[in-house]
Amino acid sequence: MSRVQGTLRADRRTKNLIKRVRPGDIAVIHHADLDAMAARSLAEHKVGAVVNATMSITGRYPNQGPALLVSAGIPVLDNVGEEFFGAACQHDGTIAAVEGNTVRLANGITAEGCLLNEELVRQQMEAARANLSSELDAFARNTLSYLAEEKALLLDPVDLPELTTPIRGRHVLVVVRGEGYREDLRAIQEYLRDVRPAVIGVDGGADALLEAGVRPDIIFGDMDSVSDTALRCGAELVVHGYAKGGRGAPGMQRLMDLGLPAKVFHVPGTSEDAALLLADGCGASVIVAVGTHFSLMDFLDKGRGGMASTFLVRLRIGSKLVDAKGIGRLWMQRRRPAGLEILAIVVAALFPIAVISVYSPFLRTLLNAARLWFQSASGMR
Repeated sequence: MSRVQGTLRADRRTKNLIKRVRPGDIAVIHHADLDAMAARSLAEHKVGAVVNATMSITGRYPNQGPALLVSAGIPVLDNVGEEFFGAACQHDGTIAAVEGNTVRLANGITAEGCLLNEELVRQQMEAARANLSSELDAFARNTLSYLAEEKALLLDPVDLPELTTPIRGRHVLVVVRGEGYREDLRAIQEYLRDVRPAVIGVDGGADALLEAGVRPDIIFGDMDSVSDTALRCGAELVVHGYAKGGRGAPGMQRLMDLGLPAKVFHVPGTSEDAALLLADGCGASVIVAVGTHFSLMDFLDKGRGGMASTFLVRLRIGSKLVDAKGIGRLWMQRRRPAGLEILAIVVAALFPIAVISVYSPFLRTLLNAARLWFQSASGMR
């Protein structure tokens, strides 16, 4: 029975915990239906083990997070309970150990759970797939129920903030730290160098851009999952204000505490959708999306029961919005000729040299001299 020991790190919000974990740590989370993005981040930080207070696969839908951790060789101890999670939060930073189905703190507090393995994950995923049809029905009904309430996103003009970043007539890159964002950013490096679009990082998308060596022109969102370093990088800051008189602008307080000036964009929907509306309203000619969410699994991973605002925003923007994967492929084809094309270019370049060689007495003499030297040096006759 394997035993993993390390420093315990606990947080109810996995995305906050990821900022603090180090290789070998025991990550204690409270994350039902652990999504792929959170699991991949934990694996990339090389945690020693993951202890979940609740069920990593509830059976609502086939979430991919647990399978990613198990395939990476990271032990996942599931459903250890609320009481142990509270104790873990109180003893954050102490030493803990996971052995089999048991997790133990240095002060002796223990809890038991279910140690996941590939076979168990496979069985739970199959059961979740069987439930996906009913989950889709509920998702569709919820989307339709909210469409009428959020139709203003499609029909009404938006009250745009006055930006200093020029956008009208330009390409705009909108980056969300969603599944596959790193691959998308790598795929469009040549596009970024050639076109130099205006760049909007949505919350943690700003850190994703800095990680890729790209400084955002605008950072937009709730400001809850973006680092202080990104906020101080010199980008223009725009807080998502939601509808006026509603939730207000929850991210403004953090920026005030940091002494950073910001504008507010009041619009309903998610910050991801609002960033697309901001780019469209400011006159972007093309909007390239990185890491955005549009599939059913994306929305279920985000814990959203519907996609009314996203559906309406996509209708409003229309063909102006393109996915980064498509841009990357097109740019590679435009910039990198196929193998046969390269061969044709080389042959075409060598052809005039060959013709000149045949008809030039000087080059014929030079080639004969080279041939005789080679024969003499190699002993050939």
